[in-house]
Amino acid sequence: MLDPKFLSYLSENYGITFNDKKLVERAMTHSSFDNEHKELGIGDYERLEFLGDAVLEINISKYLFEKFPQLPEGKLTRLRSDIVRTDSFARFAKEIQIDKYLLIGKGEEKQGARQRHTLLEDIFEAFNGALYLDQGNETVDKFLQRVVYPHIDSGEFSEDTDFKTHIQERLQQSGEVEIDYEVIDEEGPDHDKKFEVELLVNGKFLSKGFGYSKKHAEQMAAKKALEEL
Repeated sequence: MLDPKFLSYLSENYGITFNDKKLVERAMTHSSFDNEHKELGIGDYERLEFLGDAVLEINISKYLFEKFPQLPEGKLTRLRSDIVRTDSFARFAKEIQIDKYLLIGKGEEKQGARQRHTLLEDIFEAFNGALYLDQGNETVDKFLQRVVYPHIDSGEFSEDTDFKTHIQERLQQSGEVEIDYEVIDEEGPDHDKKFEVELLVNGKFLSKGFGYSKKHAEQMAAKKALEEL
C-alpha cells in the first residue's frame, strides 16, 4: 500500500489532498507490484499515464503559448519537446519524491527500476492524470506552477535564453577569447547520470554547472558565469 508519508508530503508541500486516494495509489503502482499483490486490487499506472500525458501536454502548451507571444509555431514546438521529455519529467518526479514512494515489485527493485528515468517519467504523467481526474485541470495547473513552470521561467529550456551564446558574446566584446567546457565529474548509473562541467576562459576557471546531460550542465555553467559577471 502507498506510504501515508507521501500523502502528507503532498499536502504539506503542495497543498494537494486527494479525494480518491485509490487514484493516486494506482498512479504510483508499477505492474510488477500489482502482479505480486493481486489481493490488494490496486491496478497499475498505465491507463493514468495515457491520460496524464495529454493533460501535461495541453497545460504546458498553453503556458508556452501565453508566455512567449512572439515565438512562432516551430520554436514553440521545439521548446515544448525539450520540456516534455524523459529527463525533464524524471527530474520533476524526483522533486516531488515519486522515486522514494512508488510501488514496484521485488525483481524490478533489484534491477534499479526505482531510479529508471523512463519509469519516473511514466509515473509523473500518471500522477498528473490522477490529479486531473480527482480535482480537475485547475488543480493540475496550480501544481505545475510549483513544479514545472519555474524551470521554464528561469530560461532552462528557452531557445531565446541560450546562456552559452550570451556568455560568448559577453566575453568576446573586447576581442577573441578561448572558451571551453570540460566535464570534470559524472556520477550515477547510465540511466541516471549527473554531470559537472567547468567553464574555462583562456584556460582559466570561470564557473561550473550541474545537469542531467552535458548540454544542460554547460548551459548552467554559462548561466552562472553571466550571473557572476
